[in-house]
Amino acid sequence: MTTRSTDLLRLVHTHPGITRADAARRLGIGTGAATELVGRLSQAALLTEAPAAPSGARGRPTTVLVPHPAGPLVLAAEITHEAWRIDVVELGGRTLTSVAGRHTGTTWAEVSGAVTVAIQELSRPYGDRLRALGVSVPGTVSPALRLDASGPGWHDADLTALHPASLRPTSAAPLIVAGNDASLAAAAESARGAAVGASVALHLRIEGGLGGAIVDHGRLVIGATGSSGEFGHMPFGDPAVACACGAHGCWGTAVDGTALARLLGRPAPPDPVAFARQVIASPGAAEQAAVRTVAAALGRGAAGLVNGLDADLVTLGSIGADLLAAAPDELHAAYRSGLMAIRRARPPLLLPAALGPDGPLAGAAESAWSALLSQLG
Repeated sequence: MTTRSTDLLRLVHTHPGITRADAARRLGIGTGAATELVGRLSQAALLTEAPAAPSGARGRPTTVLVPHPAGPLVLAAEITHEAWRIDVVELGGRTLTSVAGRHTGTTWAEVSGAVTVAIQELSRPYGDRLRALGVSVPGTVSPALRLDASGPGWHDADLTALHPASLRPTSAAPLIVAGNDASLAAAAESARGAAVGASVALHLRIEGGLGGAIVDHGRLVIGATGSSGEFGHMPFGDPAVACACGAHGCWGTAVDGTALARLLGRPAPPDPVAFARQVIASPGAAEQAAVRTVAAALGRGAAGLVNGLDADLVTLGSIGADLLAAAPDELHAAYRSGLMAIRRARPPLLLPAALGPDGPLAGAAESAWSALLSQLG
């Protein structure tokens, strides 16, 4: 497949519903060349044209470029501390099928077994059209796709074994990509969410701890070993508080559900995400005071990262977005007071993540499609 063919497929993926004429303009080619290109991609069962949604305007009906009905698909899987979900996603980001479940056990073998069975079931109706698998996980992922998640105790887990075809030596090796949930959510926000158009976007996501990522001019910064974005383990918290990672004073311990429990004099909750949401929604004076304290800790840390990374936009996901909605004054005040004076005139915006809880899954799909489009043909 030519570079121009790949460019057109990427364009259709990032701009669903684009017309052939608009695609030609964006690619800098003539309409005749675009027509020929679409014809070749249609013969290859990658792309086709379909009528656009009725606009009510007069004239010839408009057609748009859409995925071929027999074209390739990707699987996007999200594995959290408590549950899993798998989507079948076509070019352009539309989900065709989705299945989900909760963990029947806590070991990685039990969790990965349930996910593998679900992928195998999805493979039956779609067959060879499933060309890639993207996986979002709550931990660090090495270049060899080994997972280390200190929270649930999943260490050195082989993510490549999640696809059933990888277990059969006679099968074609599946294309598998994986990443940390917060990093993938950051990539998705920059591709389809609140950070579209930002030069350097900082994403912070609080679940059972705090993670995040930097997207620099559309490129996710993953670090030398793929473990960047562990912002929750920066020493912005109380040095007397131990973290599950083995360090003390981690920022994540000052902003998540365990921080709220500690401020309220309660034991560490088994589900810090559910606990945090319960406290944030509570009208009690003690609960709201704790929420304001945690929101301020989030704002101060975000300011430190903006000072160091020169981000022009900050998006907050999951509990981070909940804290922004519940205590905006405290969060913004702490954020502004922590910014360098040169940044206060026009401080980078703090925005809730537009994709919400679907951010990591959308990022897994984007990661799978990016890898697949590089290999198609």
